[in-house]
Amino acid sequence: MKDDLSADTSQAFRSTSVRADILLDRGPGEFRIGLIVLSNDYATERDFINMRPGDQVAIFSTRIPNCVECTPENLARMAPNITSCTQLLVPEGRLDVVAYACTSGTVVIGYDAVRERIQTARPGVPCVTPITASLAAFEKFGARRLAVLTPYVDEVNSAVDAHLAEQRKEVVGFSSFGIEDNEEMSALTPEAIFQAALKADRRDADALFISCTAIRAVDVVERIEQALGKPVVTANQAMVWQSLRTAGCDTKVPGFGSLLRMH
Repeated sequence: MKDDLSADTSQAFRSTSVRADILLDRGPGEFRIGLIVLSNDYATERDFINMRPGDQVAIFSTRIPNCVECTPENLARMAPNITSCTQLLVPEGRLDVVAYACTSGTVVIGYDAVRERIQTARPGVPCVTPITASLAAFEKFGARRLAVLTPYVDEVNSAVDAHLAEQRKEVVGFSSFGIEDNEEMSALTPEAIFQAALKADRRDADALFISCTAIRAVDVVERIEQALGKPVVTANQAMVWQSLRTAGCDTKVPGFGSLLRMH
């Protein structure tokens, strides 16, 4: 009897229609960025939000499984999951660009392989990575000779160094904290990064490159640039810059180095 009453009530229910008032736009975010973040990354989403020029930029993120130890073998293990993670990014919605947030991972896996896996899920959507965005930034600054600072162990550093050489960049100094544990990378203080950056720079370097999306380098990039008097490019700063420009957003963002004040 109770079930019959419920069925009768449901069938009798009628809401007041306001369909005549429907107005549609393109949804939240004039410029939409899809972001693939490592499962143990604490910095990238925060950095994207902090460097976002305003509400016209919407950021949709997902996470990809990653090991605690940052080694070439573990970085390579992310590759098979890139497509499935990309599929989780507002699957029925519009995206203007997809960013894969791992500098060393892109170096190990290869940019073309990362892009292919992303575009398997999102055909035709441009792909941004920290290393390719940083290389584009160096070109913007006309920087060929680089001083480099990373948190990595040398097994990973050697891959980054070789990749920069392949891209016709001359590394005049390579400094590293020598950290393997991703949790330790995330706990590295901005002040430690600032002090290390001053030591990592070389007088004959055109720019300083601070690699790795997991560290809080963007917190001090403006200070470092002012102290050194030359361009400073960090992984997340470059990735945000290229993601915005690729998505069609030309808004300049102050406070995070000269790169984000450039088109």
